[in-house]
Amino acid sequence: MLYNSLKRALDILGSVIGLIIFSPILLATAIFIKLVSSKGPVFADTPKRVGQSGVEFRMYKFRTMIPNAHQFLLDNPELYEKYKKNNFKLDPDPRWLPGANFIRKFSIDELPQFINILIGNMSLVGPRAYYPFELRDQQIIYPDTAPHIQEVQSVKPGLTGLWQVSGRSGISFPDRIKMDSYYSRKRSISYDIYLLIKTPVALLSGRGAC
Repeated sequence: MLYNSLKRALDILGSVIGLIIFSPILLATAIFIKLVSSKGPVFADTPKRVGQSGVEFRMYKFRTMIPNAHQFLLDNPELYEKYKKNNFKLDPDPRWLPGANFIRKFSIDELPQFINILIGNMSLVGPRAYYPFELRDQQIIYPDTAPHIQEVQSVKPGLTGLWQVSGRSGISFPDRIKMDSYYSRKRSISYDIYLLIKTPVALLSGRGAC
């Protein structure tokens, strides 16, 4: 399919350019994380994400939380329940490292995903990369989202996408998954370029980040 070939070419070109342009920020952020939390790795030790066709993969993100952050939630049931009820977010989050709010607000922690794009398990533009347990639990709460979830898994998740430029974590799961499934049905090179153009404005505003 011509679209898939063009999209992959755009992903490779965009990820290489992105890694080159943002290399100073990538290096500075990695050094900062080691300075404020020398015991943990630079990349987040989070659970795998669900990719195309339901295949799970490791998504690279800068670590902005304490080591074993997800286990910390599991060891604190009340906090974990709050996390699930709040669209799988906590704000403020007791697991955050110093400076994490700034890094997350402007999505600096997402920049290592250019590696995922170059590898091929993500795209520049696509749906959110969801956690397996997130999809499982949210389907129980919102059973009518099941068809949308199936559509979302038909394409690669993206570094940016429709929901990312429309409010990010301020959008509820049902609305978010509907946006992602809409993208999955309507995707095209021109639509991808449109969303890429809108992304810098959304990032600079910091709107909906958490």
